[in-house]
Amino acid sequence: MIRAAIVFFLVAAIAVAVVALTGEPGAASLDWMGWRVEMTAAAAALLTLFVALLATILWRGLLWVVEAPRRAARARAEARRKQGVEALSRGFLAVAAGDGSEARRLAQKASELAQDAPALVRVLAAQAAEAAGDHVAARSAYNAMLGFPEMRLAGLRGLMQTALAEGDKALALKHAETAYGLAKTARWAWRALLEARLEAGDWKAALDLVQGALDRKIVPPLVAERARAALLAASAASLEESDDPKALAQALDFAAQAARLKPDFAPGVVMAARLLAADGKAAKAGSLIEAAWKLSPHPALWLAYRDLKTNETPKLRATRLAALANLKPEARESRLLKVESALIGGDPVAARAAARLLPEEELTARAAGLMSRVAYANGEPDEARAWIARGAAAPQEADWSDLDPEGRAFAYAQGDWARLTVSYAETGELIHPRFERRERAMSELPELPSAYVESTPFVRAAETGGALMPIPDDPGVFDPTAVMDGGPDGEPGGPGPRRNTAARRRLASGPRAAK
Repeated sequence: MIRAAIVFFLVAAIAVAVVALTGEPGAASLDWMGWRVEMTAAAAALLTLFVALLATILWRGLLWVVEAPRRAARARAEARRKQGVEALSRGFLAVAAGDGSEARRLAQKASELAQDAPALVRVLAAQAAEAAGDHVAARSAYNAMLGFPEMRLAGLRGLMQTALAEGDKALALKHAETAYGLAKTARWAWRALLEARLEAGDWKAALDLVQGALDRKIVPPLVAERARAALLAASAASLEESDDPKALAQALDFAAQAARLKPDFAPGVVMAARLLAADGKAAKAGSLIEAAWKLSPHPALWLAYRDLKTNETPKLRATRLAALANLKPEARESRLLKVESALIGGDPVAARAAARLLPEEELTARAAGLMSRVAYANGEPDEARAWIARGAAAPQEADWSDLDPEGRAFAYAQGDWARLTVSYAETGELIHPRFERRERAMSELPELPSAYVESTPFVRAAETGGALMPIPDDPGVFDPTAVMDGGPDGEPGGPGPRRNTAARRRLASGPRAAK
């Protein structure tokens, strides 16, 4: 107001000065208690304005003095508020750092200072007690929060976490159910319920939860589709081994739904194809696998495709597998399948040519085994042995680990399906439980004959008790023909170096235990 008065005074002064400069200053007189004052009109106007300004300043000064106590109280309150905010901030930082004792001290300080933020103070007190490991105090603080509508969800979540920390899963689930009923967007409550259903293997209840989350817009449609596909595949897997025709029909329905929802989800497609083939619908099963191969090739897909027909010649089977590989020729699995199909068809030259087109990458046991088979088919046993030796130390492929030693694909336990559902729903990527546990997969390295031509004298000598010959690890060690001039049974005729029978070496080309 003082600033406005000053501006007004300056404007009036300018106006008066303009009037005075026009040559008509005018006249003004004042009679008061016998006193008479005469002046120009401009001077009178200026004097009046000056007196008004002075009165305004004096009035504002008087008000400032009168309101000083109230202003001091407001300043003290603002200082307390700032201290309370600082205590809250430092308290939450202490909770995040896991310093429970410091968090509790700051929570107590905040409760004394930040009286205008009771909700935050209660949350900090509960979390500080939780960070300090005082579950009783944390539970008490969270229970106190339930009496305030705006804090009820936070209290329920805290009670659920406290119950989980104490190992009471049933109570934690009860709190999650209550929260899920209160708020449609409580994603944490939905996630807790879903994990509990998955852990229990209750696939139907999990499917209902996923559908409910989609209706409430807790999760996007893509995540819901992936979760439903994985859950339907898990439901089919739980019924696939049953002898009940109704259960098998239900398994087929679940697997077919999974394949329709996500055609690139290999577990669902393989299971649907297997059940369709068992139901006499091999053509439909083949179509499902072909559609999946175009989207995301997986070794379990071509193995299931191979087994759809059991009465065809090797060349026809090779042609059919090559056609599958050509659906997505640039993929690594397609290139591997072309090598496999050439070997199945008995064309080692084509297999060698296809092997040359394999992408350059870190050697795996599966690739080494495939190259060993190619070399052996082309009459190069020593190269085959070298590939086997390299493959014995090479890492396993994650996708190949999805096949157990009997060749069954995705033979997962209940816990594996639960983890697969969560991972696939969130990321769209398959996990590989067998690979993580380093379990044996389907044999990767081939079981070649027990010996090659060069080692035949040694094997027969060992069988008949004759003179033992060294194993030709290096073909240049000796000339095999020099020791094969024996009798009609092929027993060695030359003297050759002897070895103690107790020191016999296992043939490097002999059968190896599957990894």
